Amino acid sequence: MIHQFVSKQFLTFLLTGGTAAAVNFGSRVIYNLWMSFSTAVILAYITGMITAFILSRLFVFSDSQQSVHKSAMFFVLVNLVAVLQTFLISIGLAYYVLPKLGVTTLAPEIAHAIGVVVPVFTSYLGHKRWSFR
Repeated sequence: MIHQFVSKQFLTFLLTGGTAAAVNFGSRVIYNLWMSFSTAVILAYITGMITAFILSRLFVFSDSQQSVHKSAMFFVLVNLVAVLQTFLISIGLAYYVLPKLGVTTLAPEIAHAIGVVVPVFTSYLGHKRWSFR
């Protein structure tokens, strides 16, 4: 299992994901010039996800034989699971685990960072097995 994460494909996945995250953040700033923050965040998330899909299809999983429509459907589902993971891990660590361990300094930041990192691995496996089969 670990060998899947020590590969050129996984490194490319990290780079495309980082690029998509930058597009998400940057587009939120631009959208926010014309709309409310909350609307801008949602549209930016969608923009980032579309960017991630296109980059993943072109550079990470270019040998996929699955239709674009089916890939897009699974891509959204895998990302919904990732958002749920991020939320549950972040909340669980910030409100329960870290306080019980006596961690108070930067607890929300630590919890969120871990919450963001964990889905990188599960998303990679999900996209490899379902989105871009």
